[in-house]
Amino acid sequence: MFEGTEGIRGSIPPLITPFIKNEVDYASYAELVNFHLAEGSHGILVNGTTAEPSTLSVEERNNIVDIAVKESSGKIIVVAATGSQSLAETKILSNHAAKTGVDALLIVTPYYIRPSQAGLVEYFLEATKEINIPWMIYHIPGRAAVSVTIDTILSLKKSSTTFIGMKHAVNDLGFVSECLNVLPDFKVFVGLEELSFPELAVGAVGLMNAVGNLRPRLLADMCQAVWDNDLNLGQQIHQQLFELNKSVFYETNPTPIKYMMKRLGILKNNEHRLPMISANKDLEQRLDGVLERAGLLKGLS
Repeated sequence: MFEGTEGIRGSIPPLITPFIKNEVDYASYAELVNFHLAEGSHGILVNGTTAEPSTLSVEERNNIVDIAVKESSGKIIVVAATGSQSLAETKILSNHAAKTGVDALLIVTPYYIRPSQAGLVEYFLEATKEINIPWMIYHIPGRAAVSVTIDTILSLKKSSTTFIGMKHAVNDLGFVSECLNVLPDFKVFVGLEELSFPELAVGAVGLMNAVGNLRPRLLADMCQAVWDNDLNLGQQIHQQLFELNKSVFYETNPTPIKYMMKRLGILKNNEHRLPMISANKDLEQRLDGVLERAGLLKGLS
């Protein structure tokens, strides 16, 4: 476990959940953690949207956190996404992750309910009141159907000493700039691939992008380029990833990601839990074209 919050930055890809015959493949999950250790990711995000967490039981989500912490052995950052539409479930997941030894929590705005901003503030404070590790908001209104405002962030920052930032998965660069203007030390992680380089350039501290499951090293390199003030290199990597970034959303994430991981030999089985389903033939062909143009199919049959 990392000491303090300074080290919580960089490329922290949200890992997929591997399945075999509708059961979580924990052995393959452990291999994915080690893949990111070898490929230079600064950390891993456990049970994020890309992991299909709403199809997992509380026990399964907790088991995955346990494996992530064990396999990472303190060598990289482990962030656990512990949010749910249920406050009770969020507290169970959050308390388990904190006790297991993750470095930070990522808590999604409770989806479907569409609460008020005042309700959001109380929800997050209640969910984290017994936890002494850093936590962040997962801001993804496209999935959760609720946004957070700058006033809500300021209120949480004032009321919670462990609140450090957010994963921002919405096409709103202006909101990021607004947050960093009033809270310069606020940790923003990019959750939308197309804004990776622009948000890093205005002050985001890292990436939590699904495409990191495919090219971990490139995303880590983009972060390092910005830290080194080499914006030309950062822009070059951004353009290199442009089509691959777009392909992640050719269909609902993680359908494209899982197919491409299987195609590249990173994942043994391209399997989902309903209502998510695997890519159809048309999508497979489209994704093969992306991988071929990116030069990733060389040497593969």
